[in-house]
Order: sequence, then structure tokens, then C-alpha cells
Amino acid sequence: MNQNRAILAGAVAVILVLAIGGYYLFGTSNGSGGVGPVDRSAFEQELLVPGPLGDMTMGDPNAPVTIIDYASLTCAHCASFEVNTMPLLKEHYIETGKVYYILRDFPFDPIATAAFMLAHCAGPERYFGFVGVLFRQQERWAFTQTPMEDLKALARQGGFSDESFDACMKDQKVFDHVKEVALRGAKTFGVRSTPTFFINGEKVEGALPWSDFEPLIQKALAGQDLDSFDPPEGPSTPADE
Repeated sequence: MNQNRAILAGAVAVILVLAIGGYYLFGTSNGSGGVGPVDRSAFEQELLVPGPLGDMTMGDPNAPVTIIDYASLTCAHCASFEVNTMPLLKEHYIETGKVYYILRDFPFDPIATAAFMLAHCAGPERYFGFVGVLFRQQERWAFTQTPMEDLKALARQGGFSDESFDACMKDQKVFDHVKEVALRGAKTFGVRSTPTFFINGEKVEGALPWSDFEPLIQKALAGQDLDSFDPPEGPSTPADE
């Protein structure tokens, strides 16, 4: 487990950069991640560049609306979005070919980093299933006195052996992917809280209820600029929380 602790200790450095240095080093951002309207097309293309191991996606990549979701697996607001809003988003927009959904890693603490690594190690076909379980059972592992042990116990239920779990926690490529995606989200796109969404390039912060989130999708489908739409501010988890 020494190597596990070393990897998670490295994750702490990532968290410190995001939480302490994010605002001062990366600067503030407007609704489009600090890029003005003239650069919107280039900004949207930059957003679509995946991490080293590729993006985890659902839906048709040719859908008229792309939603990129920066989340942390220990974020209660992200879990609320997963439980209350995601099923409706999948049913009405992803599965009908209207929305292409991309989930990006933005862990705020070492245990969230470990959880994202576990989901990636489960493989592309099981990734979203693991993420769903981790969000829905968040209190069983994220906020306990022994989170790594409890995460391992949850992994066993998902088919991991102790050996495969330990190997996942030592996988430098997976760790580097999670780290790079998070740092790029903060530095390039101005992500500073979770969940943060980019709907066709427009930044939306907070876990909005479906009644507020769906109109944003409809606006994007209609080709309207979301800058002109001012939804109620939803709850989010800041990087320094």
C-alpha cells in the first residue's frame, strides 16, 4: 500500500494547485472560460480535445449539442445531478441523438482521484456504470474514516480483486490522465467548482434542477447564445471547499 499512498499523495499536489493556485495562477474567467466571442469557435474546438486516454462519452458525437461535465466523485452536488437530472438527460436528449455527453475528471481530493482511477480501470464499457454506483453510494466510501478501504470493498462488488484494485491505484498512465484533465480544465477553461458544464462551449456552473437545466439544452438546440439566458444559480462545490 506504500505505492498507493504515494500516488494519492501526488494527487494532493494536484488539489493544491486547483484549490489554492487555480484562481491566482489561472485567472478568472467569463462565461466562456475567459475567451471572448471572437474566439468562440476556437475555444469550442479546444474544449473537444480529449485527455491522454481519451474521453468518456455517451451519445452521438454528431449530435447538435455537446455537453461537457467537469465533476468530482466526492462532490455531493455532482451526486445530486447524477441521481436527479442525469436520468432525464439520458432519456430525452442523449438516447434520442440530440446531446453528446462527455464526463471529465475534476477531483478535489485524493480519494476522488482514486475513485476516478477505479472507474477508468473498469474499462470504457463499465466506466459510467461505476461512476453511477460511486455517486449513488457516495456516503459509503467518500466520507468515511477509512475511505480507501471502503472504496476497495465497493470495487470488490464490481468485480475487482484486491490485486487488480492495487494495480489500478499504481497505474501511472491512469493517474496522469486524471491529473492532466483536471489541470487543463482549471488552467485552460477556468473550471473552479463542480459540477461545471460546457453546453456547446457555454459555461454553466452548479447542479441545476432539471426544470432549469433543460431550457439550456433547448436554447442550444435552437442555436441561441446562452450568454443571453440567465438561469438561477445552482449549488456547486468550490475548489477550495
